[in-house]
Amino acid sequence: MTDLVPDLIENLKLYNESENDLKQLAKEEINRLVGKLDFSEPEDSKNAILEIRAGTGGEEAELFAGELARMYLKYFDKKGIRATITDRSDTPIGGVKQIVMSLTGRDAYGEMKFEGGVHRVQRVPKTEKSGRLHTSAATVVVLPEIEEKLIEIRPDEIRVDVFRSSGHGGQSVNTTDSAVRITHLPTGMIVTCQDEKSQIKNREKAMKELRSRLWQKQQEQELKESSEKRLSMIGSGDRSEKIRTYNFPQDRITDHRISKSWSNIEKILDGFMDPIIADLHHADKKIKLENILAEEGLKLPENEAI
Repeated sequence: MTDLVPDLIENLKLYNESENDLKQLAKEEINRLVGKLDFSEPEDSKNAILEIRAGTGGEEAELFAGELARMYLKYFDKKGIRATITDRSDTPIGGVKQIVMSLTGRDAYGEMKFEGGVHRVQRVPKTEKSGRLHTSAATVVVLPEIEEKLIEIRPDEIRVDVFRSSGHGGQSVNTTDSAVRITHLPTGMIVTCQDEKSQIKNREKAMKELRSRLWQKQQEQELKESSEKRLSMIGSGDRSEKIRTYNFPQDRITDHRISKSWSNIEKILDGFMDPIIADLHHADKKIKLENILAEEGLKLPENEAI
């Protein structure tokens, strides 16, 4: 509820100018208003598309990408978010080169939007005989599902190819050409969907993903062209930005955007991500509010947590 900001500003000015009882009353009202503030965006309530792709690090990166996928799937199960894997490329040793999920549920995008970026892992791989510490990475992309009316795609802008779906290890699991690959000709963007037995349904899901990816590209372009200061870098979703490090020898996960760490990696990888998700949303709200108040030459009272 950003419409509460003017009241907050008024009470902060009152707090700065007053003493004793009036100052205390203003402080209580400030706390009440801050608690009710909501900086959610229109896209937060939408379904989402999540992609995990192995980065630098070879087999170790692919194993890490697979662990991230399992972590998210367990978290979704806890939160009541339905995840449908629309495309995946598994490796023989149990990792994934790439996996794409369609997320359905209340505030699916808002819940996961801060996960986008480069996730880095530091540990000694099981295949490493000399015991050396390796650093590998995986990239996570989170996109809101975008309605057809918001992103128009003309039929002459796409090429649609069909092929047989493949399962784990690449073996064919369908006797018909039901999998769909769509190429967006103006951008060269390619999306694939093969989770449905119906070619029509796979095409529909692939088009949804394409719209989401084109929306993201449009947002990035608008941000680049805009001279306005971004309120928060937490939600930039830049796929080249290193956002988090999973350090196994120190049993520590650190999110570099908010300079905060959590212990017990194994538990978090088992789907217990609630503290991380909550802290990121809290930090985003804090940064946005502090930037708004700074424009007015104001700040929250000392020792007041948002």
